[in-house]
This record gives sequence, structure tokens and C-alpha cells, in this order.
Amino acid sequence: MSLPEIATPDQWVAARKELLTREKELTHARDQLSAVRRRLPMVPVEKDYRFQGPDGEVGLIDLFEGRSQLIIVHFMFDPEWEDGCPSCTAGADEMADGLLNHLHARDTTIAWVSRAPLAKLEDYKRRRGWTFPWYSSHGSDFNYDFHVTLDETVAPVEYNFRTADEHARRGLEMELVGEFPGRSSFLRDGDRVFHTYSVYARGMEGIGGSYYLLEETALGRQEDWEEPKGRAASARGAIPDFAA
Repeated sequence: MSLPEIATPDQWVAARKELLTREKELTHARDQLSAVRRRLPMVPVEKDYRFQGPDGEVGLIDLFEGRSQLIIVHFMFDPEWEDGCPSCTAGADEMADGLLNHLHARDTTIAWVSRAPLAKLEDYKRRRGWTFPWYSSHGSDFNYDFHVTLDETVAPVEYNFRTADEHARRGLEMELVGEFPGRSSFLRDGDRVFHTYSVYARGMEGIGGSYYLLEETALGRQEDWEEPKGRAASARGAIPDFAA
């Protein structure tokens, strides 16, 4: 692997300032995209999905743990497997208790759901030292309806909102069968649950903490994002935007 070029301090600052301009463009574009995402319509969840958890059988609304929002991580774990997907495992390893607490402070719960039986999930969770909530959707339509378990004999197959034919027309030949990763967001209004967002494939990359996860939800970061002024604004925890 080649190393970066050697430069003088002045050359480095000039190059860094040029890159900063592009970084700010990306940040502003992401903020605009997040605003569009929050304006997505939501769809009522009418089916009574059932899950197995540490305290027995529960419904989708129970996964909220009383909060207004729910993020579900679709963790790839086929019922026949003894271990979870290595890539999903690497992502789960990074989910610390502090991140969960930050989401809870924004009235948002995050939970993991897989199709393997609960006993396998509990054993794998113990071996990995994880503490986050993990539920089994074994025997449920949940994974099929949210297009993370693909089996055309059970439900119409699509991934990342495209069928196999649509992927092929775009030059991507892929076998759409088996377990796939994803994340889905839900909003609760009283006893009603709504699906607000799902993301798959490379769209799942780039997680940088609780704020990035919150940006996938209908309520977003739940902060006043007016540009802060002075030390008082900074003390409230806002991040100044020192755009040129």
C-alpha cells in the first residue's frame, strides 16, 4: 500500500482547506437528504407479528419498550446456522451501552431481530458479551415482509426495493435467496405502529453513532438546529457549523 505524498506544512494546510470545502458540501447535502427522509410518508403495520424474547412471546409494539420510536437491526442468522453472520457480528460488536442510552434519551429504542430460534440467539449473545435486546422472528412472516429473508416460495422476492430482474437490468447479477442485512425504523402513535423507513445494502454503511441512527427515524435528532451563537449555544451541546 502506497503512502501519502510528503508536503510542507503550508502545502498540507492548502490541501486540507480544499478538502474541507468538499466535506462541508457533503455535510450540507446530507442534512438536506435527512430532511427529505423525515418527510417520507409512513405505513400502518397491520399484521400482528410475534417474536420470542427473554420474557416470552411479544408483539412488535412491545419491542418499543414504551418509547415512541423503534429501530430494528435485521441481523443475518439462519435457523440452521450455529453462528451469526460475521459482518453483522462486527457491526453488533460496536454497539455499546452508551449508544443505546443516547437513543433512549431521544425516546428511541434499538433492537436486533433474527430468524434463528431464541436459544441460538441467546447462546451467541452470551458468547459475544452483548447486552442489547435481541429477538427471534422464527416462524413469523416478519423477515420475509421486510425483505431480509428472501424465498420466492414464501413471498415475492426483492432486495433494496428492486427485484432480481431490476437488478439485472442495472448490470448487477445477484442471487436473491437466503438472509440479507437491513435496518428498519418504526413510529408508535398510541397503540398504532407505523413503518417509516428501511435501508439495505451499502446504505447501511457509515454509522457514526446515535445521531446517524436517529437520522433514519421520522423524528430525526430532535434538536433545534439553528446555527448556535457563542459559548452559551455551545454549552447546550449543539455543534457549530463553521462553514466558509
